Parts: sequence; structure tokens; C-alpha cells
Amino acid sequence: MGERVAKRAYRYRFYPTPAQAGQLARTFGCVRYVHNRALAERSRAWTQEQRRVTHAETDKMLTAWKQDPDTAWLAEPSKGPLQATLRHLQTAFVNFWAKRAGYPTFKRKGKTTDSATYFRGCFTYRDGQITLAKQAEPLRIVWSRPLPEGAVPSQVTVSRNARGQYHLSILVETPVAELPKTDSAVGIDAGITSLVTLSTGEKVANPRHERRDRERLARAQKALSRKQNGSANRAKARARVAKVHGRIRDRRRDLLHKLSTRILRENQTVVLEDLAVRTLVRNHSQARAISDASWSELRRQLEYKAAWYGRQVIAIDRFYPSSKTCSACGAIVESLPLDVREWTCRCGTRHDRDVNAARNVLAAGLAVGACGDGVRPPRA
Repeated sequence: MGERVAKRAYRYRFYPTPAQAGQLARTFGCVRYVHNRALAERSRAWTQEQRRVTHAETDKMLTAWKQDPDTAWLAEPSKGPLQATLRHLQTAFVNFWAKRAGYPTFKRKGKTTDSATYFRGCFTYRDGQITLAKQAEPLRIVWSRPLPEGAVPSQVTVSRNARGQYHLSILVETPVAELPKTDSAVGIDAGITSLVTLSTGEKVANPRHERRDRERLARAQKALSRKQNGSANRAKARARVAKVHGRIRDRRRDLLHKLSTRILRENQTVVLEDLAVRTLVRNHSQARAISDASWSELRRQLEYKAAWYGRQVIAIDRFYPSSKTCSACGAIVESLPLDVREWTCRCGTRHDRDVNAARNVLAAGLAVGACGDGVRPPRA
């Protein structure tokens, strides 16, 4: 069992003073302005000149904007977050050109999460306290868990969500100990009634967080729709809607983290299907339930945690007929409607639809691991 150095982000809640909150609000506004103006310049250059604007060019534009009397207020916040948003925009364009993401979008006040990234040199970390550039006092952070011993933050990201909560994400490089080797392997079949079904026969119930709070969310949204645009009461109603959404999101994330960690601790190899979630949510009768299950987030957590702990995650082809294939004899039934949860193969084996699918996913994944065929590339 060895160790590897990995970049890990630790997220904490903090409570700014009124002066810090005002300074952060101005910083968020400047970050949003720089992002939108740089995006507009890039879009204009491509539309009118068929030319790609480089990151170095946008950096020069930022210097010119600071010297312009009309936008001289851009020099008020720290230069770090403004330069960071240009880097993030460059990364967004690189992903777009590589067809890994859509075209970058503009940031709208009140519609996107406010955030600002401070690289090393734009903040100080001393005696367990973090002080951002252009601020006199350290942040009042709630240290819900300690940073790894000896870890030195390389960057911090400050954010404010729709609920008005402030969070600090601290990026550090820290050694991660690999988990003890094991011979266990498990196949996973994702579902709605059961969040996941394991090839061992275990079914993890889907708590359906969104459905549990659906009435509360509906009341909050109904109250929001009655408020006048631009009024203070509408802002308060929007915050109440965001509070319900945040409650759902926090509980869902907590469950997925616990589930993904447990699966990787117990198994050396994890096999799942490469589901096309974007296509599946086009089914309007099930889109809400599929989004609430958050299969993509579970896969993302399994993949990055597997890289930390020395585990293996294999994704088999999404078109593999895992549900219609008999895990005992290999026969494939012609039709198996979704409402059929149990079926009997011609060989006489009685199958639970989900358990059978998970066992087939595991068998296909182990074959893929042996011969390296039929698996789609992992996400970058």
C-alpha cells in the first residue's frame, strides 16, 4: 500500500464582516464584468475576423481596461481574481474547441454563483488563518475539519451562493494513502426505485430528496411568482426558493459521497454503464426522477476517488443489453418492458431485473479489463 500526491479541495463555510462582504461583492462584480467583456471580445473576433483571441491578448485587454477612465474601478480589487477568470475562460474555450463542452456563456448577476479565485501571492495563510489581498482582517472560517498536516494552500476560491452563504474552497497538494488491495469486484446498475443495485444483490434505496421537498419547493416558487420584479420582497422570496434547492442538493451530495466511498473501500474494481444522461432526461415523464438520482455525479465521484485510492473504475458500452441478458446462460430475450421487474429465462433461472443487470455489467466489465475492448474512454 503506497501513497500518491493528489490535489484536493477542502470546502469551508465562513462569515465575512460587513467590510469584507462589501469588498467581496465589488470583487464578484469586477470578475463578472471581465469575464463577460472578454467573452464578448472573443466572440466578436471570431464572428467578424474568423480569428481566435489568445489568453495573452485578453490579459493585455485587462490592462487597458484598468487604464481606461470609464473602467478604472477594475483596479480596486486584487488583480488575482481578474486574471484567474481570464484563465478559466481560456480553459472553457479549450474544452469547447476539443468538443468536451458547449460554448462559454455570459455571467448574469443573480443567475450564476458569485466566485473569485485567488492564486498564491494574492492571499496569506499563517497560523491557521487566511487573509485575502486588499483585506485587513483574516476570514472567520468555520473549520469543520482540519487541513492535512503540513499542507500549504496553492489557491483559494471564495464563493457566495443564492442563499447568501459564503464558502471558501482551499486547494492543497497532499499525499493520499492507497486503500489495501482486495480481490473484490462489483457491478453497478443505476436506477430510480433503487438508486443503485450491486451485483452482490444489495439494493441502495433512492431517498428521492427532491420529491420529499416538492411541496415546500412548490409553495416557495408560487410565492416567488407573485412578487413584483425588482422588489425587495422578490429578492427574499428568491432566497427562500434557493434555500429549499440548497437543502436538497446538500443531502443528495452527502449521500453520494458516503455511497461512493463505501463502494471503493469494499471493492478493487467497480464496473458501471456509460449512461447517456443528457439523452435520458429528454423523457419528460422521468426527467425529474433521473435528475434527482444524479447518476453522473455518482460516476464522477467514483472516478476521482478511485484515482486517489488506487482503485479501478470501468465503464462498459451503454448499448450493452445488460437487463435482457440472462446472467446464467447468456440468452438474450427479445423484449423486456420497463414495468417487468422480474422474469424467467428459458433455462429456468428466475431473475430480478436489476440484480441480473448488475451481474451482467460486472461480467462485461471484467472482460473489458482483460481484453480492453468495448469500453468508452473515461471522462477527462
